[in-house]
Amino acid sequence: MASRKSYDERFMRIALTEAAKGLDRTTPNPAVGAVLVKEGRVLSKGYHHAAGLPHAEIEAIRKLLPEFRLQSSAFSLQPHPLEGYTLYVTLEPCSSHGRTPPCTEAIIAAGITRVVYGATDPDERHLGKGARILRKAGIEVVDGVLADQCKALNTHWNHRTASGMPWVIAKAGLSLDGRIDSPPHRRWITSVASRREAMKLRASVEAILVGGGTVCTDDPSLTVRGIKLPKGHSQPWRVVWSKSGKVPKNCKLLTDAHRDRTIILKGMSLRAALKELAHRGISSVLIEGGGQTHAEAFKGKLVDEVRFFIAPVIQGGKVPVVSGQIPPSRLNDVTCKKIGSDLMISGLVRK
Repeated sequence: MASRKSYDERFMRIALTEAAKGLDRTTPNPAVGAVLVKEGRVLSKGYHHAAGLPHAEIEAIRKLLPEFRLQSSAFSLQPHPLEGYTLYVTLEPCSSHGRTPPCTEAIIAAGITRVVYGATDPDERHLGKGARILRKAGIEVVDGVLADQCKALNTHWNHRTASGMPWVIAKAGLSLDGRIDSPPHRRWITSVASRREAMKLRASVEAILVGGGTVCTDDPSLTVRGIKLPKGHSQPWRVVWSKSGKVPKNCKLLTDAHRDRTIILKGMSLRAALKELAHRGISSVLIEGGGQTHAEAFKGKLVDEVRFFIAPVIQGGKVPVVSGQIPPSRLNDVTCKKIGSDLMISGLVRK
C-alpha cells in the first residue's frame, strides 16, 4: 500500500501541472494550481488564470459547485459542503483581502476536510498564517509537499515578495574583448541564433530596462520580435532609467505601437528605480545596458542572474560591457552553451 507521503505527492504533481498553465500570465500574482480529491479520485482541478480572477482554490471548488459565489465580502454555499474532500494546492492558501477575499474563508465555507500545500507564502506578513487559520477551523493541514518544485514555479515572484525588489538579469551581446558597441559597417556583434535566444529571454521577463544614454545613442525598440509571444502574453514593459531625465521625444519607445508599455524613471538611483518597478508589481527585469547601467547594477549588488552572449570576434571599441570599477561578482551554477557561432554564459550571482 502506498504511503501517505507518496499519495500526497501524486496529487501535488497534478496540481503542479495545473499551475504551469498560468505561468507568466498571472503577474503580479503567482502561478498556482489546485486539485480536489475524494477517496483517491481527482474530482476537480483549477489554476489561477490572471490577476483579478479567482484563485486556483476557488476555480477548483466552483467546478464542483457552480453556486459558490461571492456575497457581501464572504463566500456563501449551496447546496452541501465538500466534507471528506482533500484540497491540494501548490502555494499556501491566501489569508488576506486583496482583489478577492481570502481563500482560507472559501475553504472553510466549502467544508473541505483536509488541505495539503507545497510552498509557504514568502511574505513574512502572511507566512504560515493561512495554515494557522485553517487548523483553528478544525481542518487538517499538511505543508511542504514537493515544496522545492512548488517554489520553483514562482522564483521571480518569491524574490519580489520576500525582498521588495525584482529579480534582475544582466544581459549583453559582446565581443571576446568585452565590447558592446557595434563594429564599423556591421549592426550586430552576435549571431542570428543568439539574437533569437535573446528574444526568448525578453519574452520570459516582465520588463526590459536600459539607461537613458542607450536610448539617445541607439534608439532601441526593446520589443519581442521574430518569435511568437505565448497566448495571453503582452510585450514586456520597456523601462528607461535616466538620472537626467533626458529622453528624446521622438524615440521609438515613446512613439511606436507599444508606447503605452514604456515607463520612464528619472532622478533616482538604479536601486530606487528597481524598487519602484517592484512596487508596481513587476517581478523580473532584464537589464540590457549600456555599460554604465550594467556598472551601476553590479556596483549596487542588484544583479541576480547573468546572461552574456559572447561572439568569437575581437573588435576593440569604446564601450565595455561594464564601464568603470566595480567590486568582483562571482557566479554560481554556471553554464556555457554554444548558440550558433557564439557562447552563452549564464549563472546566478553569488550573494
